[in-house]
Amino acid sequence: MDAITVSHLSKRYDETLAVDDVSFSVARGSTLGLLGGNGAGKTTTIAMLLGLLVPSSGSIRVLGHDMARHRFAALARMNFSSPYVSLPSRISVRENLQVYAHLYGVRHTAQRIAELARELDLTGLLDRLAGELSAGQKTRVALAKSLINRPDVLLLDEPTASLDPDTGDLVRSWLERYRAESGCTILLASHNMAEVERLCSDVVMLKKGRIVDHGTPQDLLDRYGREDLEDVFLDIARGRTSLEAHT
Repeated sequence: MDAITVSHLSKRYDETLAVDDVSFSVARGSTLGLLGGNGAGKTTTIAMLLGLLVPSSGSIRVLGHDMARHRFAALARMNFSSPYVSLPSRISVRENLQVYAHLYGVRHTAQRIAELARELDLTGLLDRLAGELSAGQKTRVALAKSLINRPDVLLLDEPTASLDPDTGDLVRSWLERYRAESGCTILLASHNMAEVERLCSDVVMLKKGRIVDHGTPQDLLDRYGREDLEDVFLDIARGRTSLEAHT
């Protein structure tokens, strides 16, 4: 059984169709890249996967649960990270993580926080106010928050944004290891094409709310005759077909 199954999903705001008849699935233990330019529908799709938005039509199943009826059963085994969603700024990093650990019913909270702090280089930041952190530090804290409950499904929106190349590489290595060891399923929205090529076994390309291409990174490189995924992204963003990209 797939960890995530999205069937004919649409979301309409008045006259704007933000997501238009999108269908895809994510195999358990794999990482799928959800790619597209600004306004392509990535964030709206993730919000529907999290149950934050109600679809206009279509269905979502996560870990066997219909998100329209039983989303809380799935949400307990999911988590989400985005550097663009701020944690409460007037409490410390440790207190933020304690709050989320409590919400997810995590046992041995102090031990779990210490473990994540060590692995994500947050030990020296635990007692600082979240609002005092740099953008890169906030990104690492957001990732720690998303892993507090050892999720079976992890939704990541630009997980290495604002990180320097060295720290970004460490985080990507950590995500690879976490997925391999835990069997976690990851859906990754990113504009970092090297990151997508490294982490993702499958890619969905969105444009104006619709899926315009889908396949493994290598499938897409071969189809568009490109050597890296950034060129494929540009071909799709600029409206070139796979045949036109060869010319």
